[in-house]
Amino acid sequence: MSDSTTRFSNRVADYVKYRPHYPEAVVTFLENDFQLHKGMTIADIGSGTGISSELFLKKGYTVLGIEPNTKMREKSREQLEGYNHFTAVNGTAEATTLSDSSVDAIFAGQAFHWFNRELARPEFERVLKPEGIAALIWNERLTGSPFEKEYEQLIRQHGNQYKKVAHRNIDEAAIEQFFTPHKVTLKAFPNQQVLDYTGLEGRLLSSSYMPARQDAGYINMVTDLKDLFNRYQINNHITIHYTTKVYVAVL
Repeated sequence: MSDSTTRFSNRVADYVKYRPHYPEAVVTFLENDFQLHKGMTIADIGSGTGISSELFLKKGYTVLGIEPNTKMREKSREQLEGYNHFTAVNGTAEATTLSDSSVDAIFAGQAFHWFNRELARPEFERVLKPEGIAALIWNERLTGSPFEKEYEQLIRQHGNQYKKVAHRNIDEAAIEQFFTPHKVTLKAFPNQQVLDYTGLEGRLLSSSYMPARQDAGYINMVTDLKDLFNRYQINNHITIHYTTKVYVAVL
């Protein structure tokens, strides 16, 4: 996973507060179509601060949050301390440290693009029980509205690593190749965030490819962001729309 194990260390606070969550309909879909059910154990790979883990914990699942970044992993323990069935684990997609055939399902939220796929695939098969499921999920930010189009332009202008590391680099062919020869099922759900200016700036700063507050490009970036917000805000808020995409395979 290269520098992905450390690159979010200075983004933890913004990540917790301002990253979009996932619709609860994702769990319902997995339960109805793939027989996931309460009491099963899920390995959340690249679990970060626990956003995706909480989606399942709220529904009664046991979750092992596999996260190599120390600060993110510690924050997940703090955020999810009210759930008895959550364990934060120092591991990676390629070396989870889990036992053979120990989990019913694998879930990876906003993380697959960091994996070494040649090493992650056999590791998934090792830790999954027979006929276990693996689900990859992304909140794909849309660019349909005038605000969203200009927001995308701002990110491309100021995010010097955006083209290199953004999850948009992962296409369906790469996902199908990762799961070959197993069938991949795609399900999409609408999602959105309604943010004031503080939330919009925090959302932008939660992305590792954008300048952080201490970086030279920060002032110019937020100057442009404030102008963008002021031109499009309605009642001091803007809306960012997403499509939440879930790719599922039985391994």
